[in-house]
Amino acid sequence: MGKSSKDKRDAYYRLAKEQGWRARSAFKLLQLDEEFNLFENVTRVVDLCAAPGSWSQVLSRVLIKGEKFGRCAWQDREAKFRQHMLKVVPSETAQEQPASEEKPAANDELKPRRDVKIVSIDLQPISPLPGIITLRADITHPATVPLLLKALDPEYDPDTMNQQASQPVDLVISDGAPDVTGLHDLDIYVQSQLLFAALNLALCVLKPGGKFVAKIFRGRNVDLLYAQLKIFFEKVYVAKPRSSRASSVEAFIVCINFQPPEGFKASLEEPLGVGSRLPQMLADQNAAAPISAPTLMQNYESGAWDFRPETANAADEHGIYDVEVEDLSTEPRDKDIRWIAPFVACGDLSAFDSDASYKLPEDHVSLDPVQPPTAPPYKRAIELRRANGGAYGKPAGK
Repeated sequence: MGKSSKDKRDAYYRLAKEQGWRARSAFKLLQLDEEFNLFENVTRVVDLCAAPGSWSQVLSRVLIKGEKFGRCAWQDREAKFRQHMLKVVPSETAQEQPASEEKPAANDELKPRRDVKIVSIDLQPISPLPGIITLRADITHPATVPLLLKALDPEYDPDTMNQQASQPVDLVISDGAPDVTGLHDLDIYVQSQLLFAALNLALCVLKPGGKFVAKIFRGRNVDLLYAQLKIFFEKVYVAKPRSSRASSVEAFIVCINFQPPEGFKASLEEPLGVGSRLPQMLADQNAAAPISAPTLMQNYESGAWDFRPETANAADEHGIYDVEVEDLSTEPRDKDIRWIAPFVACGDLSAFDSDASYKLPEDHVSLDPVQPPTAPPYKRAIELRRANGGAYGKPAGK
């Protein structure tokens, strides 16, 4: 959580500190859950690119502590409102009962889930969270898969087992993004490669029917990314939470119901099951294609005979060739139709606008971040500036 003037004007930045979240990005996951009910029947989760741990903090409070946020909290509020409205006009049976026998309005006790396993991975160190297993590793490196599988299953042996989880997880989330350079094409490309690394790691640990959520940068060729995700998941959505600034190109891809193709085996050494074998696969596919003999056609302008690639029948007695043209009307209508992922806006319309500035009350007190960065990238620069005497350097003669 930064301390720039833009961050201070952000309502979600202040709200995150007031509610005890490590970063404002926690509201993005909560608003995604409001729309897609991500935490339903979920007990095993992997959080990729987790630092500083705001999404892991949401998982800890929802799954381990049993607190209610997102859709569950919204459903509870609706149930309490309906129950309150029904009590305005009590029924005859309710009037006959004594007050001591009335049922409680709602049960606000925490309900932790059983057998919860949450693993968080990031290159930066993550401050400890209750019930969270943290790994400091690179999700793009093949050695990360055995570490993750070992954290999910202590009995995992990398020498005797493959890179498939014996105890797969229900949900894989990733809020990772590279340090933007301002060159949008470069940033989108680096983000897409980070997303593919997260997806390929998710394919190793995700169980059939699982869910995958990751940050994306919407660019010119983002449809290709949607199509690749559609191969592995039944439903793919593009979501934009209200807490995500409209001026940002970021969005979140939400993939529901993991359905791997038959015979597919994920591995970081062969991304998406293909890896370096793609050129050879294309060459084999071209070699297996049917070979059509060239057709001799006459150029009516010059009178010369040219070879054409179309397949033709033998010439008749007049030297005329009958060329068979493929009838496109017999092809399926949806063969060449491009699939477009649906775009969903998440978050209540009455919620704060992340791009708006709100007037603060006169008695407002600015709070410190819940968890300062453990090892920020600018830590070395701060140490060097302090060694040189601060922002303006050491005084002369010292």
